[in-house]
Amino acid sequence: MYKVIKHYGTPRHSGRYPWGSGENPQRSRDFNSYVNSLKKQGLSEVEIARGLGMTTSQLRNAKSIARAEKRQSDVTQVLKLKDKGYSNSEIGRRMNINESTVRSLQNSTLKSRSESTKNTAEILKKEVEKKKYIDVGVGVEARMRVSRTKLKTAIEMLKNEGYTVHYLKVEQLGTGKNTSLMVLAAPNTEYKEVYKNRDNIGLIGHRTVDGGRTWAGLRPIEYVDSKRVAIRYTEDGGSEKDGVIELRRGVKDLSLGNKKYAQVRIGVDETHFLKGMAMYSDDMPDGVDIVYNTNKHKGTPKEKVFKELKRDKDGNIDKDNPFGSNLKREINDLGEVVAAQRGALNIVNEEGDWGKWSKTLSSQMLSKQSPALAKKQLGLAFDSKKQEFDEIMALTNPAVRKRLLDSFADDCDSAATHLKAAALPRQGSHVILPFPNMRSTEIYAPNYRDGEQVVLIRYPHGGKFEIPQLTVNNRQKDAKRLLGNAIDAVGINPRVAERLSGADFDGDTVLVIPNTKGSIKTSSALKGLADFNTREMYPPYDGMRTIDGGIYREKTGKPDYGNTRPITRTKQMKMGDVSNLITDMTIKGANEDEIARAVRHSMVVIDSEKHYLDYKRSYSENGIASLKKKYQGGETAGASTLISRASSEERVGVRKERIDPATGKKVYEYTRETYKKVRYKDPITGKIKETTPLDAKKKGYTIISEKEIEKKVASTKMHETDDAFTLSSGTIMEATYASHANKLKSLADTSRRISVNTPRITYSQSAKKVYEKEVASLKAQLNLAIKNKPLERQAQILANAAVKAKREANPDMSAEDLKKLKGQTLAEARVRTGARKQLVNISDREWEAIQAGAISNNTLVQILNNTDLDRVKQLATPRSKTTLSSAKMAKARSMLAAGRTQAEVADALGISTTTLSKALS
Repeated sequence: MYKVIKHYGTPRHSGRYPWGSGENPQRSRDFNSYVNSLKKQGLSEVEIARGLGMTTSQLRNAKSIARAEKRQSDVTQVLKLKDKGYSNSEIGRRMNINESTVRSLQNSTLKSRSESTKNTAEILKKEVEKKKYIDVGVGVEARMRVSRTKLKTAIEMLKNEGYTVHYLKVEQLGTGKNTSLMVLAAPNTEYKEVYKNRDNIGLIGHRTVDGGRTWAGLRPIEYVDSKRVAIRYTEDGGSEKDGVIELRRGVKDLSLGNKKYAQVRIGVDETHFLKGMAMYSDDMPDGVDIVYNTNKHKGTPKEKVFKELKRDKDGNIDKDNPFGSNLKREINDLGEVVAAQRGALNIVNEEGDWGKWSKTLSSQMLSKQSPALAKKQLGLAFDSKKQEFDEIMALTNPAVRKRLLDSFADDCDSAATHLKAAALPRQGSHVILPFPNMRSTEIYAPNYRDGEQVVLIRYPHGGKFEIPQLTVNNRQKDAKRLLGNAIDAVGINPRVAERLSGADFDGDTVLVIPNTKGSIKTSSALKGLADFNTREMYPPYDGMRTIDGGIYREKTGKPDYGNTRPITRTKQMKMGDVSNLITDMTIKGANEDEIARAVRHSMVVIDSEKHYLDYKRSYSENGIASLKKKYQGGETAGASTLISRASSEERVGVRKERIDPATGKKVYEYTRETYKKVRYKDPITGKIKETTPLDAKKKGYTIISEKEIEKKVASTKMHETDDAFTLSSGTIMEATYASHANKLKSLADTSRRISVNTPRITYSQSAKKVYEKEVASLKAQLNLAIKNKPLERQAQILANAAVKAKREANPDMSAEDLKKLKGQTLAEARVRTGARKQLVNISDREWEAIQAGAISNNTLVQILNNTDLDRVKQLATPRSKTTLSSAKMAKARSMLAAGRTQAEVADALGISTTTLSKALS
């Protein structure tokens, strides 16, 4: 005879029948009572476990947890009743326990609380003794497994003993914003000491491990011998494929894996490297594995063709960033973030990466088209925003609605500044690859329909004259053999690249937009740009001041900086200046000759840092001053139209912001913070200069005078105005954009007004019981997220220290290289500290719990601050997803295997190429 136990569900959640149902319902908190009752009925532990869907080990763990939960529940109830003034005997009667048990529960808890706080304080003392300065900010309590209140109490105990607490900020290398630090230090420690030693702020009980890796997360580079590399010079057709690295198939250390193309860096001879787009070739010379295409002429030594590995000021190879490139990051088997390296191939981007790029239309391009097209695409962008707002407003959970409204308002502010419009149908980003045998009027683009017209747009974008219109030819043999159904690459004739503001093939990208209806207007290439070569027209001369502040020396072919550092921002500033000029001129109707003058100068500026060009002569000969006077109002004036002014920087005083509950507008309170500057006479030049008091003291300068200067922070002109029309010069195109920006600003204010007036959620104890498992899961995930905060702060501290050291070792570092270094260094610092973005991943069932009120308002706010808001939007505003049936997937794969393009397959299935690509991946 078999004993049978029916599965009523594991405690408090699953199963056919609700926990606590039946003739003799169990108390939800007393799991052990239920198990004991089953034992009394003659069931063994194995049978009980099987009936509950557990192993015996899981059953025993559940019993231990239940005992601990019950005791904790009893302790909580005792303290609550004690706080209400009940005697021990009355508490015993209410809880059905004897008075001695009440005393025991109460005394042990109070004693435990007191001892725990003292122990916490002692731990802090020991950590300060070892590390001098320790982080005690948010999240430290989670790592110490104490409450925030207890940690604060312990800190206050130490403050009473003379210990000091300091608040300071370090830059977030990923965002440019600041991370706030709360630091505990020994008695009599001054703020300036902590700030000076901020690189040494430690984390309680934490040790970082180097593991012998470099800061960039690179394995040692696998170099190739230059004997394996053949150089194809201009005379042999190299300029037609400038930037392409052709690889022999089947070579292990040069394998692209399952990819057909990738943007790579390849170390050569431990002194140089190759930079460009790698793809296989079926026409390789004997004896080599790599063909490097260049626009340099025959006779140029390989040392001048290849790129030199980056070196520090002492001449040593920069082992952390030898290529000066931000390599692709990936997760290795140990869960570490490392650089993507495939044998000798160091990956910057690979097949599939370009297609993920943003699909919008920038104002730089759209403002140079017709006002009608701009109005249409901006209208679609606003309609999308308005739809998102309506979906958020339909949410019933006030805390979720409030959080999404805050995020939405910030997005609207950003959209008003950057003025990006909705993408045109089937628009996509693609990397360009050369096929000399292809007609210059055609393009190989397997994501588009054979025979249709498409236009190509590259940034920076000068105007309609830089937009080639091509016919899709997906039958071109060379491209089809090498690219096949490329996910995000297109093949073009090299002459087309010349039309794209001098694009080459080392990873340059274009927007591909179907243009069968002629929505995008194009024009013929500017005559003033024909055969224009920046290096031939404006070469450097001996003694010339270069754009980054050096003195060009003909003997070395390089600038001499003496004891000064290069001025790395000059090129970016001048490029932005001429780019704004071209935009303003186009909007105000400049003629072709005038546009050509400005574009020629922009090309010189772009190449001036790399080739040390005479940009000042270009400025003069192209009459840039007169163009600025005519179209911007003065020879030294700047941006003059809304399109160019919107994102221009405006410096404002340091301030605190609040939201006006009546209007939703941001209201600022200026703090009037200041800093000191001193004037001194330069002992070498005799000129009067300014610097900081600390720098003057360090260098022994004699101070002439000092002054207080108000601190300023960066903002944008669009952000600082309530009416976008104040930035307009009065053209039709600007009015179109101003109306769009004002609608976005109004929507942002409305969102903030509703958010600030949103009430708190109603917390439901009954829902908490129903969703007990989900609540526990959410809290556990939140705890992990909070635990990561101190590690992230530690990573920022270490990364800042590393960047500081690297900048001192490489004083000539450009702004672009610095940006790459910050990203790489932060990624590695996170590996070293164990910091990892631990987001709360909300499941469908956990979302149900949130919607039912099972989570308190404070906890929910923390969860929303530590989760993926896109996932929240998906849960809050579910939309039907387009999925492919197994039959359609089989048909798609069969057609692709037969050589059909993705566009042909998508049309046959009645879906978009985007849907097809997602399904296949």
